[in-house]
Amino acid sequence: MIYGAKLGNPRKSILCKVERKVFTEEEEITFCSESVPGFCSFRYGLSFLVHCCNVITTAQRACLNLTMVVMVNSTDPHGLPNTSTKKLLDNIKNPVYNWSPDIQGIILSSTFYGFVIIQVPVGYFSGIYSTKKMIGFALCLSSVLSLLIPPAAGIGVAWVIVCRAVQGAAQGIVGTAQFEIYVKWAPPLERGRLTSMSTSGFLLGPFIVLLVTGVICESLGWPMVFYIFGACGCALCLLWFILFYDDPKDHPCISISEKEYITSSLVQQVSSSRQSLPIKAMLKSLPVWAISIGSFTFFWSHIIMTLYTPLFINSTLHVNIKENGFLSSLPYLFAWICGNLVGQLSDFFLTRNILSVIAVRKLFTAAGFLLPAIFGVCLPYLSSSFYGIVIFLILVSATGSFCLGGVLINGLDIAPRYFGFIKACSTLSGMLGGLIASTLTGLILRQDPESAWFKTFILMAAINVTGLIFYLIVAKAEIQDWAKERQHTRL
Repeated sequence: MIYGAKLGNPRKSILCKVERKVFTEEEEITFCSESVPGFCSFRYGLSFLVHCCNVITTAQRACLNLTMVVMVNSTDPHGLPNTSTKKLLDNIKNPVYNWSPDIQGIILSSTFYGFVIIQVPVGYFSGIYSTKKMIGFALCLSSVLSLLIPPAAGIGVAWVIVCRAVQGAAQGIVGTAQFEIYVKWAPPLERGRLTSMSTSGFLLGPFIVLLVTGVICESLGWPMVFYIFGACGCALCLLWFILFYDDPKDHPCISISEKEYITSSLVQQVSSSRQSLPIKAMLKSLPVWAISIGSFTFFWSHIIMTLYTPLFINSTLHVNIKENGFLSSLPYLFAWICGNLVGQLSDFFLTRNILSVIAVRKLFTAAGFLLPAIFGVCLPYLSSSFYGIVIFLILVSATGSFCLGGVLINGLDIAPRYFGFIKACSTLSGMLGGLIASTLTGLILRQDPESAWFKTFILMAAINVTGLIFYLIVAKAEIQDWAKERQHTRL
């Protein structure tokens, strides 16, 4: 029983069981998957499992941004004789610490540094060691550290910083190593759907945090936020070790038809031997630079909208903290919905042979860069319209998720065997863009409050257009020569 596709080899023809025909040299990449389960298949189930991992790790990282408000929000001295019983009980449920703004900034940024430092090592080792073990143990470590943050805060601020830094490194392992999964689990014409389903978890996590953290803090106390998300991560870790396998060939629960479909569709792209990284070739490769510059551009906009949306809402709409939290969460929800739709739409174009792979990548990258730039530039002119601001904030974030079907998975097209490492390097480039963007935006807001938002969104639009032009010129979608070298050579 054979399920196959022509995978770019002009001399290889593969029999299609369903259509009973042989592919010729002139035919486009076509897959015969009519008898193979689709959305209810095991590969989509595993993609949803990765999605849940991303939701949990993002929630564990982002929840401190909100709990910090109640962790330091007190000016009354503790333990005075005239302190009311209600106040004492509240201090037990919500312990308060005398952390200066500088210390708070260090605590909040410590996760970022751990996340950045680990990127390149994870990208390299994810192609060598078991992805199942790397992600599983990293998820477990992140969850355990989430459980330890409340007692660490009681011991001393240094322990909180250490916990957050190590937690950031663990979350960086989860966020980067997962892309190695799709080298063996994602058929080429389903990459958009599978990757967008899993990576959209990074968008749903902040929405959940913004929605429930305030309620938990008021009813149960801020330590319960870390305990709940930590416990959920531990439970998910058990499911991960039970359900996930590095290779579909080894999975005991996957159907034979689906296993043969996946392995045959990737037969020419997955090498059984580990070869050295072609670092020099990667550095000289313009398609790799296109992906790195594209990631820099995407994160520039994404970080600005993530960090400064609540401040923009507060300065233009003048709403209370609860309303601000709800309005700030809406862009994440719609970005999550849009991100999943993008994966379906990109693969629809490919399976119906409407567009080539490179055309799809460039189309969705263009939409993901241009549309947020246009909507962002319009935002400062809508200060008098409540609904206008909310709608355009949603559109900026939602349309930015078009990149999930474009530049953010382009590395899987040009070098599937080295996708983990390319993704790590491009993410590092993106985080650098986010760091520069957040710093510049802060300086702009401090120096020129009156026209700050206009300058911020104009700069964001200029970065988006520049990055898009470079990507459209040099991006490719075919496997590069350096990624094919010694593919069938035994070491």
